[in-house]
Amino acid sequence: MQTTAAFRGLSCTACGASADPDEERCPDCGGVLAPEYDADEVASADDARPFPTDAAVSIDEGATPLVAVPTLADELGVASVAVKDEGRNPTGSLADRKLALAVSAAVQQGAERVATPSPGNGAQAAAAYAARADADSKGFVPSRCPFLNKAMVNVHGGDMYVVEGRYPDAVAAFEDSDETFTSVAPGHPFRVAGGVALALELLDDRAWTAPDAVVHPTGHGETVVGLERGFALAAAAGLVDAVPRLYAAQPDSSAPIADAVRDGAADPTPVEHPDTIVGPLEIPDPAAGTAAIDALHATDGGAVAVPDEDVLQGAVDGCEMGPEIGATGGTAVAGVRALTDREALAPDEDVVLVNSVAGSKEADLLRSHLMSQGL
Repeated sequence: MQTTAAFRGLSCTACGASADPDEERCPDCGGVLAPEYDADEVASADDARPFPTDAAVSIDEGATPLVAVPTLADELGVASVAVKDEGRNPTGSLADRKLALAVSAAVQQGAERVATPSPGNGAQAAAAYAARADADSKGFVPSRCPFLNKAMVNVHGGDMYVVEGRYPDAVAAFEDSDETFTSVAPGHPFRVAGGVALALELLDDRAWTAPDAVVHPTGHGETVVGLERGFALAAAAGLVDAVPRLYAAQPDSSAPIADAVRDGAADPTPVEHPDTIVGPLEIPDPAAGTAAIDALHATDGGAVAVPDEDVLQGAVDGCEMGPEIGATGGTAVAGVRALTDREALAPDEDVVLVNSVAGSKEADLLRSHLMSQGL
């Protein structure tokens, strides 16, 4: 596998064992693997790429804007709020950063076909990047997967298995499949690496001055792991003086990570009957849940669970105050409001929210919310 000078390999977030770049989970304990980088080789965000340009599959993902939202900062009583708008990625979600790297790794391993279970956005991104690499793809998605995602999987030339039920049923179909493919499923180490890239770009956006807190809408937790790794790498490389506190925001009916943090548990307990309107975050058994909890603690951060009604209102308010966000991004808005209520943020602090999905992808949810209010 062709890697950059800075990339040193993979290590297990659970037991610390080193692993080869072609491993998907830790061969010793089954834990989540994350990328390791040589801090001495990192002088910019570009230096922390795992693959050189000629070995990477890319559709120019990243370089998303960091948009100031002063109205929300005034409401919360903090120094500043900005939204890192990941909805500006090629297929409209943060999944592009993650699947670009996971598909790159798979293709370098000789994969002719990649596959992943997904609520929707991951399958769409996998199809787009596989097509770019002249490889096949297959998404295992639940029947409630949005039509836009299903349509675009096919537009990108991908195959799709629509499973009756919810996301866990799609995961079961993926795991039980006897088809031949290379997995790029949630928890994949190079999906975690996409979170590292996001962290470094966010810091670069701020001229290498770390914010005090970052709030991320969280499903599987793999991006939380990557964000913590990226922030720690920037500090070790001397690019920033501090690591921001990292907060995971989840809908309260599907909040295994937030529930575990609240209860002081080391591992998330799967949610038996998840039921949130925020499809991308309806993840009852997160693939990187334990690693995400460790990452939150490592930054002295935490987690917050918020009701769907607050999520939808947060999305609508977010669109009025700043960039166009959907229900997924609204989870971060509702989350930062809840954190303010619990006095987790100080008046002099700078806060960054991650908008994981373009608002246009979830417009029907917001319109239904407004109609329910008679608007």
